[in-house]
Amino acid sequence: MPSIVPRSLRSTRPSLDVLQLVARRYEKGSLLVTTNQLVGQWGQVFGDDVLAAAILDRLLHHDHALLTQGDSYRLRMKRKAGLLGTAAVQR
Repeated sequence: MPSIVPRSLRSTRPSLDVLQLVARRYEKGSLLVTTNQLVGQWGQVFGDDVLAAAILDRLLHHDHALLTQGDSYRLRMKRKAGLLGTAAVQR
């Protein structure tokens, strides 16, 4: 997947690229983020608690969070095709 951050602005750490992208959009326009990770786990995801806190600070400042529950579309289709059992996958 190609990067959405211009080559001249890319760092050697992808998490810094995410911070830079979020910072550039902060209070200038909308940004839609989807994730299957809890907000409290972002420090582990990015490998840096401080960096994750900075990203989340900007994302959650004026946020409208939509939390969904249940199986994903892909999981439902796999189950329907008989590729998985009927019990929901536990995380």
